[in-house]
Amino acid sequence: MSQLPTLLQTLLAFGFALGLLVIIHELGHYAVARLCGVKVLRFSVGMGKVIYSRRLGADQTEWAISILPLGGYVKMLDAREQDLSSLSEQDLKREFGRQSVWKRIVIVAAGPVANFLLAILLFTGLYVHGVSEPVSKIRVPSSHSQAYEAGLRHGDVIVSVNGQAIQTFSELRWKLLQLGLEKTNAQIGVKRANFDNSALLDQRVFDLPLSQLSNKDLETDFLAKLGFSVARPAAILSAVVADGPAMRAGLQAQDQILEIDGKPLLDGLELTEIVNASANKRLHLLAKRGERIFELDVTPESEMLNGQAIGRIKVQMMLAPEMVQVESSVPDALVKGSKKTWDTSILTFKMLGKMLTGDVSLKNITGPITIADYAGQTSRASLVSYLSFIALISISLGVMNLLPIPVLDGGHLLYYSLEVLTGKPVSERFGEIAHRAGVALLMALMAVAFFNDITRLMS
Repeated sequence: MSQLPTLLQTLLAFGFALGLLVIIHELGHYAVARLCGVKVLRFSVGMGKVIYSRRLGADQTEWAISILPLGGYVKMLDAREQDLSSLSEQDLKREFGRQSVWKRIVIVAAGPVANFLLAILLFTGLYVHGVSEPVSKIRVPSSHSQAYEAGLRHGDVIVSVNGQAIQTFSELRWKLLQLGLEKTNAQIGVKRANFDNSALLDQRVFDLPLSQLSNKDLETDFLAKLGFSVARPAAILSAVVADGPAMRAGLQAQDQILEIDGKPLLDGLELTEIVNASANKRLHLLAKRGERIFELDVTPESEMLNGQAIGRIKVQMMLAPEMVQVESSVPDALVKGSKKTWDTSILTFKMLGKMLTGDVSLKNITGPITIADYAGQTSRASLVSYLSFIALISISLGVMNLLPIPVLDGGHLLYYSLEVLTGKPVSERFGEIAHRAGVALLMALMAVAFFNDITRLMS
């Protein structure tokens, strides 16, 4: 029963996001069709049989909700779909096919464009509101990693990538992902703390090769492949549980663990990892309390978790990374939101291209189950996370609809582009064959997406 509220929230979050994106997409088609003088017969949210409708406006457009909740459509006056023999000449002038090819192109393109505009609006609002994100301070645990060999060190604050200033770890990851797809090296600008952490030195620049990253690496946690992640706080105990191994050994709240068995600790995360792997094994600690340095031994208790013995010393620590509040003025936020939308769109097109060439696995195609799961997760995390999710899905919807598949907007744009080049529309026979091929291709993509969704659930 405890999972029911979570499932309900997931379904509601997914339903709201999907409904919003469909409505925005179809409103793009509707608004531009009206501006171009085309008569709109129906605006439907959902597909299939109409379960509710109401006619509004001078044209008595039918605003409808249909039974299948995936998708929607705008039905215009179109000689290919309706018998127009009884219409007046004035109404016939408003038929879609009688419009110039450029008007038809604009009407069809308006749906994806509306999705991109929604993403820009959401990103702009988030940047104005302010987004709390981890700072671009890195954790480098291994001296054998590519990051370490390039000159990066634990605790470095990354301030630029290829000359472009960054503030947050997500910006760092995004820029390295773009460069990794291009197999381009990254010039990493850093500020490094003095040995006593009293100040930051002048900026240094290090060359981080990305050519060694495979496309498969980029599909996973590629920063871990390079050898770094977001930095974590030092191993300072925020609380010590009564009668636990740590308290019995003499540890107190606010103690800082400096070393374990003679090895200096990077941070609290490393302390957790070592303790978890040391059930019933005595550990020798070097700790600091105020200005006093002292030593002690502690033996983690064994606790079974998923059939595995895990060590526990019963302490609490702050492991969340250092955060920064990123805020922008409205003009700056609009520029950043537009750039974010553009960069994400281009990256999506590149990933799709690499899927076609086999450089990127088809496992990256996600379906409604995975999208619904992400909708639920982000809605439970925060409103900012949920709105960011909607913006990214809106971009994906816009990109997918621009693909040159006949049943999608991109397929119609391809037809009209050929009409511009040849001076005549494509033949009905060609259009019929292409439509069938497009339906088959779309069904195949949906099958792959559902297969990937089910595989993720099972794993």
